[in-house]
Amino acid sequence: MPVCHKILLLLWLLHFSSVYSDITDGNAEHLKREHSLIKPYQGVGSSPSSQWDFWGSTLVTSQYVRLTPDERSKQGSIWNTVPCYLKDWEMHVQFKIHGSGKKNLHGDGFAMWYTKERLHPGPVFGNQDHFVGLAIFVDTFRNDLQGMDRSFPYISAMVNNGSLPYEHGKDGRSTELGGCSVEVRNKEHDTYLAIRYSKGRLTIMVDVDDQNDWKECVDIGGVRLPTGYYFGASAATGDLSDNHDIISMKMYQLMVEHTLEEDSQDWTKIEPSVSLLKSPKDNIDDPTGNFRSSPLTGWKVFLLLLCALLGIVVCAVVGAVVFQKRQERNKRFY
Repeated sequence: MPVCHKILLLLWLLHFSSVYSDITDGNAEHLKREHSLIKPYQGVGSSPSSQWDFWGSTLVTSQYVRLTPDERSKQGSIWNTVPCYLKDWEMHVQFKIHGSGKKNLHGDGFAMWYTKERLHPGPVFGNQDHFVGLAIFVDTFRNDLQGMDRSFPYISAMVNNGSLPYEHGKDGRSTELGGCSVEVRNKEHDTYLAIRYSKGRLTIMVDVDDQNDWKECVDIGGVRLPTGYYFGASAATGDLSDNHDIISMKMYQLMVEHTLEEDSQDWTKIEPSVSLLKSPKDNIDDPTGNFRSSPLTGWKVFLLLLCALLGIVVCAVVGAVVFQKRQERNKRFY
């Protein structure tokens, strides 16, 4: 095998191993039950000992937690009452979106939250706007008729320090960190979403094709999230509707080593932010933000490395040709 092919193969393997080895296999030893929602949903309710509380149209059964029924103008949410102090974590969500609406006649979707406050109803998939923390949106209805470059349902991520609104009319484009189009409605099999945060990196994976295989949706570095926030899920319907069901939410602690400097800082005082790339506020003529508008995903990193490698190869070939011609020219003088 030529050297160039070996280098390309190595880069390819490094890219996929860095992505797919990240998602945990669900080691029960690292399952944090105080942050997990599992059948038969014990500990859900309004009692002082409850670990989960719910609001609105949410219905808790023995088989699922239905955030909204397939009815118009409904909102519901469920929230963990225990703040999470894990620095590195991974949440596996089994969900089901289904309803009687045909293509493009359903909505609106659901969201996963890791935020400073909980149980604050509002216009963002049943939760408050200008939130502080992390949101993962599973948006099933297109509002921006100009944005035809993507299909719906669409999964996206947003980090907010409370200063940014979520723009429903533009499907959150101005504050989106990254996303992917995934068909998740009316599936006969289980559908899963994995959210991982570790050492400043946010990774979102999906398993929706009944292949027992995680696929990358978002992979972003430079993300800063504090500890002490709450996990939750919410959903909303409007003129169109769907059943939005949460089957389980399983939280895993990731065993990651940190530097002494990282361990010594007060993680509860960190302000949610994303660095490295330009701010999405640049898209709305406000250069003061510190959030980025597009992700440097694993694919982009791979393409950058590939372009750099091709550049090196081209330079080497050109250099060899020039050197050979100079050698031939020098021979003519002897």
